Amino acid sequence: MDSMAIKVQKISINDRASVQKILNRAKSDLSAAVSTVIPILQEIEKKGDSAIRSYTERFDRIQLNQFAFPVKNCDKNIEESWKKAFQKAAENIESFHKTQMPKDYEVTISGNQLGIKYSPIESVAVYAPGGKALYPSSILMGAIPARIAGVKNISLFTPPDSSGKVNPILAYVAELAGIDTIYTIGGAQAIGAAAYGTQTVKKSDFVVGPGNRYVAAAKSYLSSIGVIGIESIAGPSEVFIIADESANPEWVATDMLSQAEHGEDSVAILATTSESLAEEVEKELIKALKSRTKRKNIKEKSIHENSFLLVMKSMDECFELSNLYAPEHLEIMTKNYRKDFDKILHAGSVFLGNYSPVAMGDYISGTNHILPTAGLSRIYSPLGVDSFLKRVTYQEITPDSLRELQPYVDILSTLEGLDEEHGTSVKIRLNS
Repeated sequence: MDSMAIKVQKISINDRASVQKILNRAKSDLSAAVSTVIPILQEIEKKGDSAIRSYTERFDRIQLNQFAFPVKNCDKNIEESWKKAFQKAAENIESFHKTQMPKDYEVTISGNQLGIKYSPIESVAVYAPGGKALYPSSILMGAIPARIAGVKNISLFTPPDSSGKVNPILAYVAELAGIDTIYTIGGAQAIGAAAYGTQTVKKSDFVVGPGNRYVAAAKSYLSSIGVIGIESIAGPSEVFIIADESANPEWVATDMLSQAEHGEDSVAILATTSESLAEEVEKELIKALKSRTKRKNIKEKSIHENSFLLVMKSMDECFELSNLYAPEHLEIMTKNYRKDFDKILHAGSVFLGNYSPVAMGDYISGTNHILPTAGLSRIYSPLGVDSFLKRVTYQEITPDSLRELQPYVDILSTLEGLDEEHGTSVKIRLNS
């Protein structure tokens, strides 16, 4: 592959064709995958455990004798240094997410008591991919906010290892996060089992966590028909870096590659006004791809096919493009990054200053790394405690207020043609 395939580009925010090319990053077209997973989900609903075993043998080449494991009974024997790392991550995630817990409140409006009461979702399933890599950090990110919200039942779904058992790392992290049961089920069949429940699997109301396109398709479909709730549909990982001449080009290049190593369809973008910075970043990318060869083909394809080094006319244009892009991760490496942060309207998670790489948020700082991708940060927020809470509104109407507001109800219900019952339901109380 040509190591010089990524080039520095000079563009203007008014260059609609160039801007649109950048905005049209890879988005998951799940239509084909949805048609594939629907029969799987329907069979899971009808046949339960037998369908789980059948699909696991077909897709994972493993015969499952047991696939439900109480976390307390699992082998959690891992290195002490790993335990300390997970404990610190869990501590920080918990500390940050505890600040998100909203409070019930009540107000008086027109003499009536109106309020909001929060209640947690009752059961949540966290999905953690298996296969080529383990993602124990995603278990912490999914389960800890749910536990803080007050969710009673939290389960983990993850593909079985070659022995059909639970990986000790995942078991340790699951216990740390407050998970009750681990199901060694992967793919669309795991999402179906969580959504419908089976003879062995307890039904969950909400499913979170990353997965392949079939997992995403299953979550999307089941959410669309009201069977489960989900956080949002996850697309390829992405980072948008806004930097000025004060930024360190080696650090910028490394941060771009840290997203590129997620997958071939990952996106890394630098937007700057400094042509010399962009050129130095290009050199650092080439150097790093030659010297750091782990997942080399994946990183090269991501950088060469999906990523950009952009030189723009002004920093305002850089921020405007970022808001149009609405990135999953945004790094601001500028002299006045705090002031510049005020210009941001849309982003999943923002990393301020030269010492804030995305990897800190991925693992240890305490913010959540389950974030909206593919421009969805325009309308979605990161996973948090509020993701697992429902708002219940209530009102207590007084007789005096009923009398005062009845004429308005009469007008409004008559305009909508609902006066006979809506209007009467208010009048009848005054008449008595």
